[in-house]
Amino acid sequence: MTALKVGFLSARAFTLAPLVLVATGSIALLFFFEPGRHGFYPRCLLHQTTGLLCPGCGSLRAMHQLLHGRVLEAIHLNALFVLAFPAAGWLVARSAFRAWKGQPASLDLQRQWFWTFLIACTLFGILRNLPFAHAAWLAP
Repeated sequence: MTALKVGFLSARAFTLAPLVLVATGSIALLFFFEPGRHGFYPRCLLHQTTGLLCPGCGSLRAMHQLLHGRVLEAIHLNALFVLAFPAAGWLVARSAFRAWKGQPASLDLQRQWFWTFLIACTLFGILRNLPFAHAAWLAP
């Protein structure tokens, strides 16, 4: 099956272009506007209603710090996000490359890795809410 040609661009490029524009715009927005200082970013509903930190709390601020090259500050805001970011980036890049080659674009995440990540998120969420002084470094 060949892609429909529109001028010199394929139909696949027209489907991918809006995604690339949204991703680029989102990254630029996150780069220029720090989430802790601007109120238009989404708030964590779990934290708003219970006061507890979910495993994702601080990840937008961590991404902002990563975009500015401040890795230690990003780790302080959400260590799980920073540690999982390279693996997630690899999975997304591999899937995009497969789609570009015309192959099925799936993440192919093996069951044991999924459960390992789910357990790590659960433990991280529990540990960052413990009142111990040594667990405070897990909270943003």
